[in-house]
Amino acid sequence: MNKVIFFIVGSCSGNPGPGGWAFILRCSRTDKELERSDGVPETTNNQMELMAVIQGLEALKEPCGVTLYADSSYVLQGMQKWMIGWKSRGWKRKDGSKLVPVKNVELWMRLDKLMQRHQIEFEHVKGHSGHLENERCDELAVTAYQKYLKKS
Repeated sequence: MNKVIFFIVGSCSGNPGPGGWAFILRCSRTDKELERSDGVPETTNNQMELMAVIQGLEALKEPCGVTLYADSSYVLQGMQKWMIGWKSRGWKRKDGSKLVPVKNVELWMRLDKLMQRHQIEFEHVKGHSGHLENERCDELAVTAYQKYLKKS
């Protein structure tokens, strides 16, 4: 099984507002890299973080061992902890004493399917701390949404 190192960032100007996502995939065996990014005119930061993971996993042509580096606690906690409970409750989350629909459920469900193909390990990276790949992804994500900013 190929092993890949996977870095992601989602970014938004306003929340909601124009947003961008970016990822870097690096094959451990060959050291080849793939960078991708894109943006949308109206979204949230959490949606862009999820989209970065989804797009990166979709770019993998075969099942891989993946080490995911992310600065998003939302994504890391969701993938490692929350998703199990959400699925067992029919994609609902606890809100006090009641169950309510999971926010961004269509993205979480899409990510859930992708996660079944790969063996994923998780690493938290502090954002804007000088981590080379995290900074590069942030630069790509910001550039991706800037085309949607209104010109003054």
